[in-house]
Amino acid sequence: MPASGNSAVDKALDLVEAVTRSDRPLRLSELADALGLQRPTAHRVLADLVRRGWIMRVGDRYLPGAVVLQLSRAAAAHSLAGIARPVLERLSAATSMMVNLQVPEEERSRVVDVVRPERLEMISDLRDELLPVHRFAGPLALVAAMDERTRAPYLAAAAAAGHPLEGRDGLLADLDRTARTGWGVQIGRTQRMVASVSRAVHAPDGRPVCALTLVGPAPEFEEPNMSRLRTELRAAAEEVAAALGTPGGGRRP
Repeated sequence: MPASGNSAVDKALDLVEAVTRSDRPLRLSELADALGLQRPTAHRVLADLVRRGWIMRVGDRYLPGAVVLQLSRAAAAHSLAGIARPVLERLSAATSMMVNLQVPEEERSRVVDVVRPERLEMISDLRDELLPVHRFAGPLALVAAMDERTRAPYLAAAAAAGHPLEGRDGLLADLDRTARTGWGVQIGRTQRMVASVSRAVHAPDGRPVCALTLVGPAPEFEEPNMSRLRTELRAAAEEVAAALGTPGGGRRP
């Protein structure tokens, strides 16, 4: 790979291209060496790219971020979506549910991949949609794993939409319950007969990387089937975490 140009734009584009073209997640040292960059310089530019959504950091490795996925479907083959796709397919087959993969953005989560069985074609797959935390299980699982500062924009968006934050039925109670149990659950909130359960995958530092969500008819989320769905979903989250090099990232709390 040619050496990086001198400008900040050159360095940023070189890093985006290197991460996107790689067939596996790369470490900082690998990227810096491949581009002829000093590691502190590469780290600083990568931090800005992560903040803007061009690159995603998982542990000590880097993958294409949500912005790249929106611009190039080809990049998805080597991205988080590509890594998780076989897991989503197995999870959907095991549960007969629709499965989606979501990543956090500034105020909402974005659905980056979906596997939907034929029997659930009447349920919208929401691919590429931005989902608010007060209406969907996926962003609920993601935001519950965030610190107070990172949560703030999501809470503000929910408040602006008129959703209560305080009280037994408020968003803060939902987030506390999700953080305590590890499960984001929504039943009948967006569509009366549709339910969903979600689990986040975490980086080693506890940050949520993505969430896997099961979606289907609300009656099928009652016990004892809910326990089975959670067992399958937990195993899938652990599999994605292991594939990303963060074993244990799907098991907490």
